[in-house]
Amino acid sequence: MKLSYDLEDPKDIKAVLGLIVLQADETLETEFRSVLTDPSIRLYHSRIPSGADLNPETLMQMKADLPMAASLLPKTAEFDVIGYACTSGATFIGRDTVRKLIQTHHPDALVSDPITAVLAAFRKLNLKRLGFITPYVAEVSAAMRELLENEGLDIAAFGSFEQMEEALVARISDQSVLNALIDMGSRDDIEGLFVSCTNVNSFGIIEEAERLINKPVVTSNQALFWHMLTLSDVATKGAGPGKLFNS
Repeated sequence: MKLSYDLEDPKDIKAVLGLIVLQADETLETEFRSVLTDPSIRLYHSRIPSGADLNPETLMQMKADLPMAASLLPKTAEFDVIGYACTSGATFIGRDTVRKLIQTHHPDALVSDPITAVLAAFRKLNLKRLGFITPYVAEVSAAMRELLENEGLDIAAFGSFEQMEEALVARISDQSVLNALIDMGSRDDIEGLFVSCTNVNSFGIIEEAERLINKPVVTSNQALFWHMLTLSDVATKGAGPGKLFNS
């Protein structure tokens, strides 16, 4: 027999979010899922090809692949915000280019990426003098540091796990990240810390690190989630970890 049905009321949906996640990323989706508990916020994922190693060549290849990855998000979803979830990729490709490539398929969606998001987070938290932690090889870290300094930020301390292989980046332990934050955060000449890369685990230790060093900690995944909610006009207070969501 033919069944009757009703359609859901669009007014019951607070926001529709899209994510373009690296093929090699094993961290971001789990971290987002751990805090996105409101069923009225819809989240859809697409994957983009990415190399097993993170280097300028594999990052720039994503520029060519980004339109296809964006096209695989549902066309009828009426996205409020789409996030390209690669901090270093947005640095090398360029934030404006990322936005334009995504909007070729979703012209009405706002676009975020982790580097745009962390810059907005620094403004919200009034941070200028930073400790900067990455998992990247020197060439990738240097490009990101240059971008941050060109935005008027002072990198007072820097450290890297110097790991090229994405599979190993995703397995850097929470304790290792926490130890790095505590060590760098003990310095008197920094106002806050930034942990870059969506494949680095951080949600489980952000608040512990902030408690121990008494300074804000901003991470790629944390900032991207916060910024996407902010652009969607969704309240962020208490929606995620750390001072960014609670100040």
